This record gives sequence, structure tokens and C-alpha cells, in this order.
Amino acid sequence: MNAALRTQRALTLWALLGLLSFGLLPWYFLQQSTLVQALPLVWGSPETASALIQTLHHGRPWLWFGFAGLMVCLVGIITPVAQHPKRQGFFLVGGALLGLLGLAVSGFAIGAVGWAFEFLEQWAGPLAQGQYGMGWGAAGVLLSLTIMLGAGLARWGYCRGDVFIASAVVVSVVLLILFVVYPVSRSLVSGFYSEAGDLSLSALWSRIGTPRIWSLSCFSGGKHCGVAWNTLGLALATAAGTTVLGTLIALWAERSGTRLGKPLNALALMPIITPPFVVGLGLILLFGRSGLVNQALEWAFGIPPTRWFYGAFGIWLAQMFAFTPIAFMIMRGVVQGVSPSLEEASQTLRATRMQTFWHITLPLLKPGLANAFLVGFIESMADFGNPIILGGQFSVLSTEIFFAIVGAAIDPGMAAALSLVLTTFALAVFVIQRQVLSGAQFTTVSGKGDAGIPLHLPPAVLNVCRGIAGPWLAFTLVVYVFAFAGGFVQTWGRDYTFTLNHFKTAFDVQWGEFGWVWAGTAWNSLFNTLSLSAMAAPVCAGLGLLMAWLLARTEFKGKNAFEFAALLTFAIPGTVLGVSYILAFNVPPVELTGTGLVIVLCFIFRNLPVGVRAGTAAFKQLDRSLDEASVMLRASTLTTIREVILPLLKPALVAALIYSFVRSMTTVSAVIFLVTAKYELATTYIIGRVGNGDYGVALAYCTVLMVLMGFMTVVIQRWVGQRELGRREMKVST
Repeated sequence: MNAALRTQRALTLWALLGLLSFGLLPWYFLQQSTLVQALPLVWGSPETASALIQTLHHGRPWLWFGFAGLMVCLVGIITPVAQHPKRQGFFLVGGALLGLLGLAVSGFAIGAVGWAFEFLEQWAGPLAQGQYGMGWGAAGVLLSLTIMLGAGLARWGYCRGDVFIASAVVVSVVLLILFVVYPVSRSLVSGFYSEAGDLSLSALWSRIGTPRIWSLSCFSGGKHCGVAWNTLGLALATAAGTTVLGTLIALWAERSGTRLGKPLNALALMPIITPPFVVGLGLILLFGRSGLVNQALEWAFGIPPTRWFYGAFGIWLAQMFAFTPIAFMIMRGVVQGVSPSLEEASQTLRATRMQTFWHITLPLLKPGLANAFLVGFIESMADFGNPIILGGQFSVLSTEIFFAIVGAAIDPGMAAALSLVLTTFALAVFVIQRQVLSGAQFTTVSGKGDAGIPLHLPPAVLNVCRGIAGPWLAFTLVVYVFAFAGGFVQTWGRDYTFTLNHFKTAFDVQWGEFGWVWAGTAWNSLFNTLSLSAMAAPVCAGLGLLMAWLLARTEFKGKNAFEFAALLTFAIPGTVLGVSYILAFNVPPVELTGTGLVIVLCFIFRNLPVGVRAGTAAFKQLDRSLDEASVMLRASTLTTIREVILPLLKPALVAALIYSFVRSMTTVSAVIFLVTAKYELATTYIIGRVGNGDYGVALAYCTVLMVLMGFMTVVIQRWVGQRELGRREMKVST
């Protein structure tokens, strides 16, 4: 089957999918019933009816836009017009825009009780029927129309006429607009409104142009600088520290030539498999006013305990723990991708091992270093848990935003204005990173024979790795031993008697009249967290790598804006993102508040940037000739991705899957306003226990999460496997 016929059949199937969704699936979102429960009722009530029945019997004629758009597209697919690409593109683009714009405009203009805007009601009169949030039927129709739009643009010559690439770009853009740009913009724009409701730049300046935000008094004898400079300085320090540590650990694990690779991987990834506040609590047990270190100093030297740990240093140390694993996962894949043949060529030219490392290996790590720095910077700026626990008198933008939303003096406008400052910082670092990487080549995976053996690290570099990364990993182990032990004692700090009562309270299982009963109080939150995270992780990883491929291998208008939108959720504090989702998805046309789906979507798009950055760094090392060779052998773009690209992206895929799953399991700020009694999560359960002073149960739950996520990390690594580059393995010294 030739490519043209294959594409024609695929477009026909997509059009039929849209028509079936229009006629057979519930159009509106059903919060109280599942799709299977609602299917028999699609011909009945207005709540469960399909779009076809809504238009014919329930007074909602505006839904005909979707049907009309699909029919125009179908005409362009099955008629002789299909033999002329330009003409077919006209029908596909025209039909898709008719359906998408018609449904989008009507969705925003018509609310649950009629017109959403007063001027529309004055102009057109009252509506007999309103509408609810879009559901399964609408999703099927909108997806089909979006694919048609991409195919139509490809027929006009966009994206080199490749239907798959054009459709992937359009679908990705629509998803980013709907679930990133729209909710964030709706939240941030409130920073420009005055208390009277007027749009004004002066309102924004009155909120952010204050000494509390921009003061530099700390350099002239004052106690504190403005929160903007605090945030920026902390983010730069954290990004630099995590990048250095992540690189040293990755080099030590991959290029030491010892059997320490697997233990180093396990230790390096340990902080990422726990909720962020667990690290803070563990550090407080060590360095807090009543911590072991202060007690030891008082006992040995008579130094009275103080709160020295609370502030910039404490936040920085906790963020180093939290974000070094991300840098390590990014850098490990990049180190694995460095071609040994280049290093061997250097040594053939009589370069020393140190010269080879400085002039060959290290420059090839530049894309990974830049991406690790960017992710660490943005993660630090958006971090909320560590500053709220360890900040003391040291304020940052994320905590200021939180208190502006939930504090005694609620000021959403101030929260929005401060979020704009964070976004500006992220954009500046993003631009700098692009300038650093522009014009340079980092290709090391070419597809050609490469029997080289990875070069061992020079002794001096290996000693640096051991001297810096070694104590850090040992310190990591100490902190987590304390966190692990807290769930097995009666009361930490007072009664160290061994007990399993905390685990029994949380995870008790009993035999009842009708079989086994999950009697523990934590089971519901654990099952919810596992199921929602498992749904979000593969979608997040797949979508992230797809966007990375589009950014690295294709050219299209608006590429820079596309990349920034994909990274935007890292520049926004999780608290603000959660509030943005409430504001955006609490009313039609997308009404998801109180459901598990809104939590899954928040997981996906909150963690999406890591997949994008890891994939981007990996693509920098892949020679384009691999893609071109596959295409010249008449493989489709989808086949090329599946058979050539994905096997070479296994390190990036592992990083994206592990990060998205683990972060979904341990996130706090992004979902704190989205959870309900039905969809309680592990982190909210733990926070509730900590708030009640029940630290034993909280630490016991954390222990279970650590073991469970460690197991899932191993499963993901085994499932994805290792990247095969046709290279000999490094000799392991005994």
C-alpha cells in the first residue's frame, strides 16, 4: 500500500470517528456516571444525549457546527477532489475551522443557564437552553477536526507535506493552548485589573513595584533583599549546584569503570521518590533547633541551639536534595550518548585522557548541562514545599503567591502579578539557554559502526567525583535513614520503642464477613494516587518526547512560542497552576472541577517540561541521517519514530516516565486545591496527619511510598530497557 492510499484511509477513519462520536457518545461531561453507564442513555435525557439528539430534540442547534465541519472534511476525502492536494486541503482546512471555531465560540458564549455574556443576551435575546461542560462526544469530534486541520495544512505544503508531522504540531498546539496557555493566562491576566475591575498597567505596577519585591537593602546593611532577588539568587544557586552534582554522579556511575553504577543510580534517585516535605522534615531532625547536630554541638562545645538552619541555606540544601536527581537523569542519558570513537580519535592523536575529557567529552555534554540547569532553575523558582517549611524569615515569590491566595488578606491580583515576575525570569533563562546552544553541533549517535569502548574518567576527575558526589550521596542516605526509621518508633524524640502500629493504622487488612477488607485509613488515598499517576505518566512521557521531536526535527512558524508554552508550567508555582485550573475548568465549555480527570491533566502538564527537555537533549546527539535513511527506505514518519528514534531515546524515555510517575505520586502544591474527599491523594493524607501531629503514621506512609516508588522505578527501567548503540561495554575493574 502506497503512502497516499494509507493516508487517505487514515483520514477516512478519523472522519468516521468524529461522526460516530457526534451521533453515539454523550456530548456533555458526566460527573456522576461513567461512559459505560451513560451509553444506553444517549437517546434519552438532555444530560446524557449525544450531539445528534441534542440538536434534534433538546434545543441546542449550535452543535450542528461540529457535524457540518466533519461533513465538509469527509467530502474532501472521498470525492475526486482528493486527487488534487490544494483542493483537498481547502476542504479539510475549511471544514475543520468551521467545526472548531463554531464549537469553541458557542462553548464560551453559552453557559449553564444561557448566554455567558450580558451583551449577547441583550443582542440576541434569552436562550431556552444552556449547556454544560464538554464530554466524550465533544472530545472525539474536536480531536477528529484537529487531525483534519493538520492534514489540510499538510496538503497546502506545510511541514513538507507530511500529514503526521502537521497533525502532531496542530494537536500539540491545541493541547498546550487548552491546558496550559488558557488557564494560566486566565489566572495571570487578573494582575492587570484594579480592585474596581478596570484593566490598567498602573494596577500591575502598584502590586509589583514595591521595595518588598525589588529592594537591594541586603547589600547596604539591611537584613533582607526583595523577594524577587531572593528567588532569583536561590534559583541560580540551586541550578548550578544540582547541575554540577548531577553531572558528577552521572560521570561516576557511567565512566568510573567499577561495579558502583547500580548502587550510585539507586542512591542518586532516592530523593525523587519521596514527597518533598519529607526531605525538609528529615533535615529539621538533623539541623533544626532541637536537631541532633545542634544537640551534639551543645553537648560537645557548649554552643546554644539556634535557628541558623532556617532561611536561604536550609531552602537551598533541601532543593539540592529534591532536584539533583532530575539533573542526574538528564545527564546520565547524555553521558551514555557520547561516542567513544571521538574520544579514541583524540587519544590516537596523542592527547592525554584529561585533554580528551576537557576538549571532547565535556563539550559534548553541553546540551545536557544547559537543559539540566534550566530545569533546576525553573524547579527552584516554582518550589513551594521547601520554602514554606524551611524559609523562616527568608521569603520567595512562591510563598508570597501562596499567602496572597489563601492568607488572611486574599489578593488574587497580587498572586497573578507575582506569577508574572516568575514567568519573566523563566523566559530570560530560556532565551539565554537558546543562545548558548545555538549554532553548535553535538551529534554523537550517527548509526554508523562504533566499536569503541567508553573512556575511563581521568584519575583527577574521578577523584573530584568521589570527593564531592560521594559525601553527598552518603549524606542523602543518612537523611533517608532517619525518615525511614521515624515510622517504626512510638514517638520520635521522646519514645524510641519499636512498633508497627503506625503501619497498622494506615494499611491494616482484615478478614470480614464478605472477604478481605482494606481497613487502613490510607488505602483509599494510595489507590487513587497509584491509578491517577499511572494514567498520567505514559501520556506525559509520550507527549513530552513527541514535542521534543517536533522541536528538534521539524521547522514550523511559532516554534519558539511553542517551546516556551511547553515549558510554561515549570515557571508557574504549583499552587497558581492549581488555582488556574479551578478558574478555567469550573465552568463550561470545559467543566472538570471535582473529578479525577482534572488531577490527571494537572499531573500531565505540570510534569511535561521534563520530558521535553530530556528529549531535546537526547535529540541533540542523534544524527539526522538516521531519520533521512529511514525515509529514503520509504518508511513513514510514524514508522521511523517507532523503529529508529524511540529505541535510541530510551534514556530520555526512562527519565520522563520515572519523573512524571514519581512527581505525580509526591506532588503537593499543584493539586492541593483540586483534591476532593472522593479523590484524596497520598500527599494530602500525609499533610493532614502532620497537621494533626500524627507524625508516626505520616512517616510510615512515606516509607511505603519510598518502597513502592523504588520498585516502580526498577520496573520502568526494566520495561523500557537500555539503549543499544552497537558499542562495546566499558571494562569493569575488580
